[in-house]
Amino acid sequence: MGGGAWWSYRPEDLLMFSPRVYARLFELHNQALWPAQLLALTLGGMALVVLLRPGPRGTRLVAMLLAVAWAFVAWAFLWQRYAPIHWGIAYVIPLFGLEALLLVALGSLGGGLRFPGHWSVRRGLALGLFAYALALHPLTALATGRGLSGAEVIGLTPDPLAMATLGLAAAAEPARRAWLLLLIPVLWCLLSWLTLDTLGDRRAWLPLLAVIVALAARLWPRAPSPG
Repeated sequence: MGGGAWWSYRPEDLLMFSPRVYARLFELHNQALWPAQLLALTLGGMALVVLLRPGPRGTRLVAMLLAVAWAFVAWAFLWQRYAPIHWGIAYVIPLFGLEALLLVALGSLGGGLRFPGHWSVRRGLALGLFAYALALHPLTALATGRGLSGAEVIGLTPDPLAMATLGLAAAAEPARRAWLLLLIPVLWCLLSWLTLDTLGDRRAWLPLLAVIVALAARLWPRAPSPG
């Protein structure tokens, strides 16, 4: 088998599956987990309500729910379904476990995380990102002809989970903890963008846009506290 230098390979040379095989991952995943989607959407809705009226306990709860989701997605989706068709995913799974641990540690220890309760551009962008991941991202499957049987649901699949976590971390304080929580979701969204773009999926720009929105929110000047 002839081989060229590593820099001669294109992204499509590293993927060993077709767009149909990739879409089928989500269809099989949803079939196996039904009706867990209803529970995931309900818990995601509760988390969004908490972030709309945040308090220390509520923000801690959201971080814990996201931590459980990162661990679950690492096992149920990445390990059981994605890794068998993509050798590189085996190297990503530990990062999902690390993100779960970070959410537990940074969200609960030493004061935990604070999500702003007063209006600001940063808070608006963060909440918009979380709401999109929860309510709108599953519907994008319709644009690709998958139908809702192939929808990507928060807490069960990686893209909306990463976007929702970006939403939490985009506005959370203290900033040093938030930046740590941002890193792995950003890396996953960039990987997803590259994968979808290589597959010719028209939604490829969505994870990239999520990264841009999260970073813009995180870098937005902090609004002064009222009073």
